[in-house]
Amino acid sequence: MHVPGLHKPQENPLPQLPLPMSTQSTHSHIMNPAIYDHRGSMSTERTSTSLEDASEIMQPRIRRVARVKGTYRLSDFIIQRTLGTGSFGRVHLVRSKHNLRFYAIKVLNKERIVKMKQVEHTNNEQQMLSYVQHPFIINLWGVFQDAGNLYMVMDFVPGGELFTLLRRSNRFPDPVAKFYAAEVALALNHLHTQDIVYRDLKPENILLNADGHIKIADFGFAKSCETTTWTLCGTPDYLAPEIILQQRYNKSVDWYALGVLIFEMLSGLPPYHQAEVNHMLLYERITRGPSFIRFPAAFNENATDIIMKLMEGDASRRYGNLRHGAGDVFAHPWFREVDWDRLASREITAPYLPRINGDGDASAFDNYPEDNAASMYGLPGADLHGNLFPDFEYTSPCL
Repeated sequence: MHVPGLHKPQENPLPQLPLPMSTQSTHSHIMNPAIYDHRGSMSTERTSTSLEDASEIMQPRIRRVARVKGTYRLSDFIIQRTLGTGSFGRVHLVRSKHNLRFYAIKVLNKERIVKMKQVEHTNNEQQMLSYVQHPFIINLWGVFQDAGNLYMVMDFVPGGELFTLLRRSNRFPDPVAKFYAAEVALALNHLHTQDIVYRDLKPENILLNADGHIKIADFGFAKSCETTTWTLCGTPDYLAPEIILQQRYNKSVDWYALGVLIFEMLSGLPPYHQAEVNHMLLYERITRGPSFIRFPAAFNENATDIIMKLMEGDASRRYGNLRHGAGDVFAHPWFREVDWDRLASREITAPYLPRINGDGDASAFDNYPEDNAASMYGLPGADLHGNLFPDFEYTSPCL
């Protein structure tokens, strides 16, 4: 699918960028859309076709050992309801017929993925999650495919999105924002030690478990990255300047996004938010740097300082990308009272405990018309695209 570019103003030209669109994301909707709706992610396959970029393609991939995953088929599950919808399909709450546990299955239409040129991102999501196991990152249990769809069996995270909680709360008190930011920082550091760049941090992609601790989800833009990469993708409010300027970038774009997240949690809106959507103006403001951000008076000095250091426009001076890496972030005075070991072990009580009425309670998610979607899964037919997704095992839908 062609993604229309943005027009360049003559007085202050910026690179042509695609409009935001929904990609792998299959989100639930905000309870009050009039306040501030979900932000779509965007992607281009690449920003350059230079010989230098071509050399990066030939670099050997990192050798990781994938975790052992189960073998699943549709007939293993009872589909309960839809948790969210997106451009490529939907996420269902399901229950296993074997162990009676609840899971979330993301169903992605292969034809739509190919049409929108998101094959690489889809395969990356599966591959990255197959390597990762962390208490603050969603767990992938297995994948399979049939003639029309891909299926990803993942944790059901019943507390819903941090996005919904933030919009209901308007903004978080400093200690609450600090708790969530600290857990996100631990998750990002784990990904980076595995040479994985996440690239789509935002409250919509942070889920709350039954115990109130986070689970980062939606790895559609995650990618193996030992040094630098160049693909333009992410959510406009959270893009680092080097992505907008179509420069090579490294894992520090995730630390930049953490700075944006902290600001949004403390203020209720991202730092460059405008009442009327104008992405070109947004990109101009981002490239001008955080010195142009208007910090609310309620922000304390340490909060302002860590946001400035994380949102540093020069990536070589950005916190998380200096000699001590993530250590600079963990040691910042804003995080002074955080016991990182206890937090990593989930021994600190979360500031908000979702109201969960037993296993399988999905009341934290919006209701969607089912549209008889599940009846279309597992149908026999010609498969023109199955070879593009080699790690998604073929299993019979009926056995």
